Amino acid sequence: MYPYLRMIKEMLKTRRAAPMHPFDVHVSHHLCWPQDIDPWRELNNGRTLTLYDLGRIPMAARSGLHKIARAKGWGMAVAGASVRYRKRVKLFDRIEMRTKLVGWDHRFVYMDQSMWVRGECTSQALLRSAITQGQRGIVPPAEMALALGLEAESPALPQWVQAWIAADAERPWPPEN
Repeated sequence: MYPYLRMIKEMLKTRRAAPMHPFDVHVSHHLCWPQDIDPWRELNNGRTLTLYDLGRIPMAARSGLHKIARAKGWGMAVAGASVRYRKRVKLFDRIEMRTKLVGWDHRFVYMDQSMWVRGECTSQALLRSAITQGQRGIVPPAEMALALGLEAESPALPQWVQAWIAADAERPWPPEN
């Protein structure tokens, strides 16, 4: 089940937080609860992706994107993700999550997120998100940038992000099997 109560808590905290520039890092803190663990008593890999929502959505609120999206009738959907898991997160571990906007291309917005426990990075996610609008479909990210007071053109995406975009473009769609 989606952690609605935790999301509400994060959004209430965000209302009291200072606004942030879209390229600043949003830091949030979370606890690994019993409903987050798998049979091996560590944070479930699927739940990790869900918990990353608890960083992205408040970041969008603090940067002003939520208000703009609501006014324009935009939605936001994850359109791809690559997660690197490196350390276990155990029951009741305190997690520091860092979320930042990396940039955009002609179709998608890219965000970098990481989880840290006791000063060590446990996982990192690169997410591709689409801004959508009803029948129109995908909204060009340059529109988002201009609405946020940024330049229409993204700063250069890091090479590792560009490599992921290129590699993902090679995958057949729909899958061949």
